[in-house]
Amino acid sequence: MKKTSKKELPAHPLIILLNKPFNVLCQFTDSKGRKTLADYIPVPGVYAAGRLDYDSEGLVLLTNRGDIQHLITDPRHKLPKTYLVQVEGTPDSAAIEKLRRGVLLNDGMTKPAKIELIGEDAGIWPREVPIRCRKSIPATWLRLTILEGRNRVRCGA
Repeated sequence: MKKTSKKELPAHPLIILLNKPFNVLCQFTDSKGRKTLADYIPVPGVYAAGRLDYDSEGLVLLTNRGDIQHLITDPRHKLPKTYLVQVEGTPDSAAIEKLRRGVLLNDGMTKPAKIELIGEDAGIWPREVPIRCRKSIPATWLRLTILEGRNRVRCGA
């Protein structure tokens, strides 16, 4: 009899990369009838390694390998995650420096982040629903790299 201390790995490991669209839930089922990953990934037995908010979009990795999913999602591994973020106005150097040092949220201090101002032409694809257009308030794009997962802070929160 063969003894194994670890779970057996799938016979055919899969890694799927999906550019998750806007207003798609980052899971396979939803009781409210919203679009989910199942609308885009017709492959059984794969799970998202991490999440993006319903109204966020971007790269989601899916796999049938629990060890890969764990490597990506477990905070102990401190894998960097990079986001392109649009903010209202133009952040001054003090605001940028706060992000670089870490900011206080309701659940404690964030870890320091890497941040840089980028132009709108820096790899941002055209969207079906425009991100934001206000003639009187300028918007700035940032490239933000973090080493932890936190819930996104919404305006007015």
